[in-house]
Amino acid sequence: MKFFLIAGEASGDQLGAALMAGLKILDPQAEFVGVGGPAMQAQGLDSLFPMDELSVMGLMEVLPKYRALKRRIAQTAAAVTKAAPDALIGIDSPDFCLRVARLARPGNPDLPMIHYVAPSVWAWRAGRAQKMARVIDHVLAILPFEPPYMQAAGMTCDFVGHPIATEAVAGPDQAALFRNAHGIAPETPLVLCLPGSRRGEVARLGARFDEALMRLRDRVPEIRVALPTVPGVAGMVREMTRRWPTAPIVIEEADEKRAAFAAADLALAASGTVSLELAANRVPMVIGYDMAPLSRLIIGFLLRTDTVTLVNLVSETRSVPEFLGRACQPDPLARALQQVLEDPSARMAQLDAMELTMERLGRGGEAPGLRAARSVLTAIRERRSR
Repeated sequence: MKFFLIAGEASGDQLGAALMAGLKILDPQAEFVGVGGPAMQAQGLDSLFPMDELSVMGLMEVLPKYRALKRRIAQTAAAVTKAAPDALIGIDSPDFCLRVARLARPGNPDLPMIHYVAPSVWAWRAGRAQKMARVIDHVLAILPFEPPYMQAAGMTCDFVGHPIATEAVAGPDQAALFRNAHGIAPETPLVLCLPGSRRGEVARLGARFDEALMRLRDRVPEIRVALPTVPGVAGMVREMTRRWPTAPIVIEEADEKRAAFAAADLALAASGTVSLELAANRVPMVIGYDMAPLSRLIIGFLLRTDTVTLVNLVSETRSVPEFLGRACQPDPLARALQQVLEDPSARMAQLDAMELTMERLGRGGEAPGLRAARSVLTAIRERRSR
């Protein structure tokens, strides 16, 4: 079978690569075309154009790139028709993927259209599910509470588990090696700084996170800081952090990143999937996030939940402190970091919530990539049988 896949950012690239690996287990002759990053390319995808062009988030952030994105949408939809795949699979990045599906549908009326990662209609813009159902047949959900929202809108939906719940994490030996390599004593607090995987996020949050960590260092002078990053923003991060008084250890290599997570005592992170990665490694955290002022204003009106942190949502607790929009400022971030670092009860509450989160996301079950692949093949068969 031939599959046309589209991913628009680093997390989607990882999901797509795992799905491709699962599809190859079930169909060793599977072919892949579409748009993806390094992980999907390593699985055999020849990307139509660099995935980084799609890594844009926020209403005002998209506007300067609107025309370029519109051209890429048209190009991708035309490529779908030319490829004549057995299924179109959009992976996260709904603003791009769903526009491609909508443009491709008239020329491919019988093509199964699948979306991997349900849009967060439980958080904001509930009407997206109904609009999505006009072109999407089937959804692969990575959060256990999402299928009813998709099914109510008229799509089939399977919870396939979250890949983070079944990924191997580094152990104590790798953590010790990381600390030794960077001269960090076992008793020295190691703080991860994670300002995001998009250029706009790093630009907006980087300086605030650095200032928060400087204030934390004023109170806890012995802390060390590590900043894991991804290829799309690594150059920007290195240039920016040269001016940071906190002088973080910038990490690009995947194995060293896993070791840093295993070695860390605390994290200051942008809102997003990284909170689950921290939970898998049992790293207590503080979450901060902000957008351009107009984006912040609009989303503030539309938000339907009192938290956006996935650990809080999946565990049904509010154990992870978060500071969003105007509240995302250095001083409250620093105070929250100090409390989590020094208050055993705050740390234990987070660790309990993390354990529950991993259980609910599928820890101990079949790999999500393989579960997703089974769900894709079932959806294709059901579409063809109509």
